[in-house]
Amino acid sequence: MEHDSCLRVFACEQNLLSRPDGSASFMQGDTSVLAGVYGPAEVKVSKEIFDKATLEVILKPKVGLPAVQEKNQEQMIRNTCEAVVLTTLHPRTSITIILQVVSDAGSLLACCLNAACMGLLDAGLPMKSLFCGVTCALDSEGGIILDPTDKQEKESRALLTFAIDSVEKQVLMITSRGSYSIEELQQCIATSQKAAEKLFQFYRDSVIRKYSKS
Repeated sequence: MEHDSCLRVFACEQNLLSRPDGSASFMQGDTSVLAGVYGPAEVKVSKEIFDKATLEVILKPKVGLPAVQEKNQEQMIRNTCEAVVLTTLHPRTSITIILQVVSDAGSLLACCLNAACMGLLDAGLPMKSLFCGVTCALDSEGGIILDPTDKQEKESRALLTFAIDSVEKQVLMITSRGSYSIEELQQCIATSQKAAEKLFQFYRDSVIRKYSKS
């Protein structure tokens, strides 16, 4: 049963910042994240990996210092990026993705994933596929709410965020809280894969617009 299978309006702008090698802002409804991508660049000897690039993700909250939640989200975003970025092409270098939360009105991790992908694209880093983030909330009656607001998140029985690749629509990463059945998980995955097609089309349209301007 689906109650709300619509994504909020999203918007993206690339190449906003002059210092990073790539940058992008991504907005989903009133949730907004700014991404800056640096690299491939020199890496500290202590972090150097001889056969691939060292990939780091830093997530900065809107106010204050990163807490446990941000550190957990950094790990999930990094795992997703490492699954698609061809780090072996740039051994003994560093790739750093800095994500600044501008506003959080729900589905923040998904928005961070989308901003990171658009930032990597803008930096021209080699990837075997694109990826996107999609969040689903389950209400008390088992209805699926796609791309929930913060209010819908708080009222939900369970919240699931997926990272999905653009080639085979595979789930690269999943994180969740709350209780749900195997059947509900499968329904959320199918809903997210369907939504991912719209996001990837939006990515393509954004890139076409960017290069048609230049």
